[in-house]
Amino acid sequence: MKVKAAVLREVGKPCTIEELELEGPKTGEVLVRYTHCGFCHSDLSFMIGSVPSVVPMVPGHECSGIVEEVGPGVTRLKKGDHFVGTYSIPCGKCPHCLQGRSHLCPSTQRPFLEGTMLDGTTRFTDAKGSSVRHMLYLSGFASHSVVPEWGIIPIGKDVPLEQACLLGCCVPTGWGSVTNIAQVRPGDSVVVYGLGGIGLNIVRAAVLANANPVIAVDIEPSKEDLAYEFGATHFICNGEEDPVPKVLALTGGAQFAFEAIGDPGAIVQAWYSTGINGRVIIPGVTPLEAQTTLPLFVLPLHSKAIMGSGFGGSCAAVDIPRYADMIMRKDVLKLDKMITRKFKVEQINDVVEAMIRKQVQGRWVCEWA
Repeated sequence: MKVKAAVLREVGKPCTIEELELEGPKTGEVLVRYTHCGFCHSDLSFMIGSVPSVVPMVPGHECSGIVEEVGPGVTRLKKGDHFVGTYSIPCGKCPHCLQGRSHLCPSTQRPFLEGTMLDGTTRFTDAKGSSVRHMLYLSGFASHSVVPEWGIIPIGKDVPLEQACLLGCCVPTGWGSVTNIAQVRPGDSVVVYGLGGIGLNIVRAAVLANANPVIAVDIEPSKEDLAYEFGATHFICNGEEDPVPKVLALTGGAQFAFEAIGDPGAIVQAWYSTGINGRVIIPGVTPLEAQTTLPLFVLPLHSKAIMGSGFGGSCAAVDIPRYADMIMRKDVLKLDKMITRKFKVEQINDVVEAMIRKQVQGRWVCEWA
């Protein structure tokens, strides 16, 4: 079938809007029609090359839509199901999957990084008959795609799909970082560096865990209103002042510092913001070759720790439906407040430029239908 898609043909260059040929689903795969796709900072990282990309590729991974067709062997989904897409696809057999850590499954990471389906092949071809890669199995900036079965999580048809797309990445990564990785308790002090989609969800989860204070830090002063909307007790603009002394004055050394940007400098600030027995949680993905220097002397003496947070330690098949239910409870996730602009796929290069210039607040969402 013919589909419209944004295609990244050269890293660091604008996408082209093309008509591609999409092959139907094979065994264990599903044909889907997307209705919405959020533009995540990880999309930008792939598009500008700070994360390695295999091109040509259809970007986009924070998506929702409707199932159009199921391939052979698929029994848990049917045509017409509403869904959230996920790149966290388990094999179900490795030690990580069997021990409840499906987000760490190594068996599906090679095709994930190479831009193929699980069998090592692609489903998109261009007008010249050349293959076009998938981004993280999903390629949400295409009108339709084929996705491995376990990359499709069914949700209730009453859940707004424009909000549901955010459950594919920033919600489980943000909330899971708080509830699964850090296990924040009432009264714990929290500082969050970076108020993109993940950072705002960290703030919200920490607030609802009754952390206090919850300090939001961002380089853009325009993020202050969103920080308070999501429940932060304080906002610090680290484009105007060093946040570390202020965090230390407010907390005596935060119990948890979350770095949701993927910036080595912010990781250093997060480290210095924590106190004895402090934890630095890093869901932000840094550029491939990024490094930083931290003082190690106090690491054992103060029992401090630095912890990565891939997908917030979430199990997509279990946690995404829970978050979908939370959408229906007014003023819990606040995703309606997070979505600050909608755009069409033809405007994707404008969104990229706005993201590079740090002009994006909240989450901008591509609307297909």
